[in-house]
Amino acid sequence: MLITCPHCGARDRAEFTYGGDASVPRPELSDLDQERWADYVYLRTNPRGTLREFWHHVAGCRIWFIAERDTVSHKISATQALDDDGSAER
Repeated sequence: MLITCPHCGARDRAEFTYGGDASVPRPELSDLDQERWADYVYLRTNPRGTLREFWHHVAGCRIWFIAERDTVSHKISATQALDDDGSAER
């Protein structure tokens, strides 16, 4: 399986690490509500279809980016670099 890094281009999947669901909004770092953080870390719906996910190019340029992956076929249809604040570049 090949994944296209926004910086390096297509590379083997072994160079990457999955970083989680990118569609779930993270609580503010100043938010101390443990239940809200537990929901963010552990509760997922596991949907079928296209999902936006965080990926890390660990064995390459080491950037984090967003990939749109079909959870049934595992086909990645798009990748997008992140800004310094963690949002997707436009």
